[in-house]
Amino acid sequence: MESIVFLDHGTIPAHISLPRPDFCHQWYQYTTTTPSQVIERLQQATIAITNKVVLDGQVLAQLPQLKFIAIAATGTNNVDLDYCRTHNIKVANIQGYATRSVPEHVIAMIFALKRNLAGYQQDIANGEWQRQQQFCFFTHPITDVAGSTLGIIGNGSLGQAVATLARAIGIEVLFAEHPGASHCRDGYHPFEQVLREADIISLHCPLTATTTNMIAAPQLALMKSNAIIINTSRGGLIDEQALVDALLAHQIAGAGIDVFTEEPAPATNPLIAHSHLPNLILTPHVAWGSDSAIQSLVNQLIDNINSFHLGTHKNQL
Repeated sequence: MESIVFLDHGTIPAHISLPRPDFCHQWYQYTTTTPSQVIERLQQATIAITNKVVLDGQVLAQLPQLKFIAIAATGTNNVDLDYCRTHNIKVANIQGYATRSVPEHVIAMIFALKRNLAGYQQDIANGEWQRQQQFCFFTHPITDVAGSTLGIIGNGSLGQAVATLARAIGIEVLFAEHPGASHCRDGYHPFEQVLREADIISLHCPLTATTTNMIAAPQLALMKSNAIIINTSRGGLIDEQALVDALLAHQIAGAGIDVFTEEPAPATNPLIAHSHLPNLILTPHVAWGSDSAIQSLVNQLIDNINSFHLGTHKNQL
């Protein structure tokens, strides 16, 4: 009988229906799991489910019963895939489940930043309208979304879905080639050229050793002063202090950030410390989280587990 342990079940909202695998099994779930609790909780597990709990080689070496890791997310940087391949631990992730939720979040952030909705909301709350004594007031620039150029970094299912929505509202789309690439594939443009030409940059790539801080001070310096940047992918893709510095210096016009280098983000995080900025929109890693997307995620999660049990290994990495 398989022993299945869900280490961070609290990442799934209570109102979402989580089915159970089709085969005979024991099921254990924990709202959260700290690093010090992982080995104890997985000691007898044959199948582990994790969303963000880290399973590195040092931890996995102490789990001799473990046969399968079901990642309840698309990102895989919390699991040591090399160790798993070497030691015949199968791993599967969730794919293509948020191709509505994430793009809609990106587009919402684009509209909010281009029209400075947060800035005007702050001004009204602070009494600026009464001080102006006009039927309207213009304390922040308002720019059209249609006619803008969107540079997308990452051409997977989410990048493509964002491009589809963007084109539907009159935005031109440029896909960026990998930084430092010696030539461009068909349909791609040089990375630095995209940074220079785009009015909007949106990140949709995994966090790896080569993509960590791919947007830092030198890259932000290439962007237009009226450009905005959106990150709904992974926090480590952007140097957070460099981004705050660019916003404070009016080097770029705005930023919409849904992901952070550490989550939950501490009060000392430079983005959190400057959350009052009118041109900075922060959300707590929820771009993926529409009800329909999460239901699709959990259905696929259980499907992956059933598939492993049958030996068909759906979404295996």
